[in-house]
Amino acid sequence: MKNEFAAIIERDGEWYIAFCPEIPEANGQGKTKDEARESLAEAIGLILEDRRSEP
Repeated sequence: MKNEFAAIIERDGEWYIAFCPEIPEANGQGKTKDEARESLAEAIGLILEDRRSEP
């Protein structure tokens, strides 16, 4: 199953910060936009996995 979420990526000094409006607690960071997006995708995956395991 594939989920699609919006990603907002902003530059903060030397870092890129990414967050997802649909999942407020999901965020990522990286030295490049791609690293920030990948970090965010990993965070979203972990959050969804955790939610699925809740009773």
